Amino acid sequence: MNGVDGSHIGGVDGVDGVGDAQRALGGFLRARRGRVAPEQVGLAGGRRRRVRGLRREELAQLAGISVDYYVRLEQGRATQPSAEVLDALAGALGLDAAERKHLDTLACAKRDPVPRAEVSPLLQRMLDSLDHFPVFVTDHRMDVVAWNALGAELIGGEPGLPGSRDQNNARYLFLDPASRAVHPDWEARAAEAVGQLRVAAGRYPDDAELSALINELSAHSADFRRIWATGEVVMCAAGRKRLRHPEAGLLTLDFETLHVPAAPGETGLVVHVFSAEEGSEEASALARLASLASSAGPATAVRDVPIPV
Repeated sequence: MNGVDGSHIGGVDGVDGVGDAQRALGGFLRARRGRVAPEQVGLAGGRRRRVRGLRREELAQLAGISVDYYVRLEQGRATQPSAEVLDALAGALGLDAAERKHLDTLACAKRDPVPRAEVSPLLQRMLDSLDHFPVFVTDHRMDVVAWNALGAELIGGEPGLPGSRDQNNARYLFLDPASRAVHPDWEARAAEAVGQLRVAAGRYPDDAELSALINELSAHSADFRRIWATGEVVMCAAGRKRLRHPEAGLLTLDFETLHVPAAPGETGLVVHVFSAEEGSEEASALARLASLASSAGPATAVRDVPIPV
């Protein structure tokens, strides 16, 4: 399948620069200029345009750089662009803070070591103490690596046990049809997953497991390929999500994400904490789910996480 401007998405050659920082930078720039309508920046549009979004020369002009240099950036032939060039490109493309940071990551071509994320006994004790809140923990590949009893109940059972959903959140969203019933706002959740994987792939281009996951999703999901081609970038934050539970029905829950570094300066684990406003129907539903979770017995809270060497 071809993405914006003919960039290759999926297939045996891999997904648009995953594992190759220079190709990833070019792919990201192509995707993002494909999202900018000419009319947004005062240029003439019209049906005769053969390129979706901005042309290369138009973006170069808006950013105040030469067309030749911009073309070399997209083709991976120009390395380490200056902060001034990146600022100009970010401004022309209308990048937000998360997208700008991702652009910096790709441009510096720094190969961060794959995080050696472990679930410590202290972290697990904290999860278990939050027995009134559904909590689960993911790594940078979006694998669920730890949870408390209520968290397991919310996400469909203890990961890894018979009958539970796939342990990887992205694989579950894109390859399990049941995810669309669980997530009424599936498109938004899918975009978040793609955006988070893109950030991780930019930071850890040497992570073979992550690259294999992204290529697997690209090979088997047209929706993944479609969203990846937009250049979506998402950093875990806070907000509100809707989930449909077989016992509790449709729940609208607040969530917060807490980051546990694997080492100083590294993104290690992400703790996802869900809650409901006191006195709300959702709070009552969570209380019922907590009762169900406790009656089911203690959860095996941590899977055996292989540590990269």
